[in-house]
Amino acid sequence: MERTQTRRHSGRRLSRSGLTLVSLLAMAAATLTGCASGKATGDDAGQATATAGGGSTSGTTSGTTTGGKVSIVVIGGKADDPFWSTIKRGGEDAAKLVKANGGTVTFLGPQNYDNLGPDAAKLTQTALSQNPSAILVPDWVPDSQDAAIKQAVAKGVKVFVYNSGGVAAADKVGGIKYIGSDDYQAGKAGGVKFAEAGAKNILCVNTVPGAANSEARCKGIADGAKSKGAKSKQLALPSSSFGNPSAVTQAIKGALLKDSSVDALVTIGVQDADSAASAIDQAKAAGKVQLGTFDLSQSQLDRIKSGKQLFAIDQQPYLQGFYAVSIADQYLSYGVLPPQNPLLTGPLLVTKDNVDAALSGTKAGVR
Repeated sequence: MERTQTRRHSGRRLSRSGLTLVSLLAMAAATLTGCASGKATGDDAGQATATAGGGSTSGTTSGTTTGGKVSIVVIGGKADDPFWSTIKRGGEDAAKLVKANGGTVTFLGPQNYDNLGPDAAKLTQTALSQNPSAILVPDWVPDSQDAAIKQAVAKGVKVFVYNSGGVAAADKVGGIKYIGSDDYQAGKAGGVKFAEAGAKNILCVNTVPGAANSEARCKGIADGAKSKGAKSKQLALPSSSFGNPSAVTQAIKGALLKDSSVDALVTIGVQDADSAASAIDQAKAAGKVQLGTFDLSQSQLDRIKSGKQLFAIDQQPYLQGFYAVSIADQYLSYGVLPPQNPLLTGPLLVTKDNVDAALSGTKAGVR
């Protein structure tokens, strides 16, 4: 849903100050071993997926550390979503430092994406009921989520928006900072890349229509393509098709057979990209329709390596989880806060030119 990043702007990299921050935090985390796990209280809309520090948090005053100990709740995606498992890996690595200081980090996620906005709002309320020091939350569907996020802020809980929403969303709800990639700029980079590779008619497959990040991605693709003389339109599928490879494959295949002028496909996530690759083959459009996707997985890298996929737009989810937890912890504990806002983790455009380096990252579990 939100990175391995050469992203948004091809060739754009983290600033020296950003890299310095990563190095300092990584060195601190590297001195620790292990990652504790436990349970946190969930509700009907979601489930706790992990806890660092053993158990749910407790306290009497929201938005403050309990007995001097930090308690952080991280709201993320489904437990079986590969993208979110990478974010969680980054968060868990940062949580080692929180645990070493006696604090806790709890991860909550929805059961599915069928009712994403309302479910995310319920998860925010679940997090708030635990009286945490901070809540880290993507602002996927502002119309559904913002009231719950503002409620947390009003009760004194420190809120960091990450992965989705951007600085505007963080400012609107009273969040301290936005950490993540810029989905619109990432889309523009993809649209430009397609056009420079000869594409004229791009189809952006959106399996979570209405979500702020997926809409921004498809709009960015369209604007980037337009800047280079190409065009793009959106294929919006029911959100229930997300995670249903067969349904996505058939929908894309049908679109390709209906409109033979489509010469490029981009998907909002890696599972959909695998379905798109199958659809291209079934429609006998291999060699005619180029493929790109947001986010990264082994199958995307393998196709890029073999020349069957043009690019993957990486927002570096590991950094999102690591940065979000680390920065919240340092802010709560010491009042330390990087001045950059947003603190960008992408985009990084992975192509045949840098795919080998990305493959090395997947072996380490951080790409």
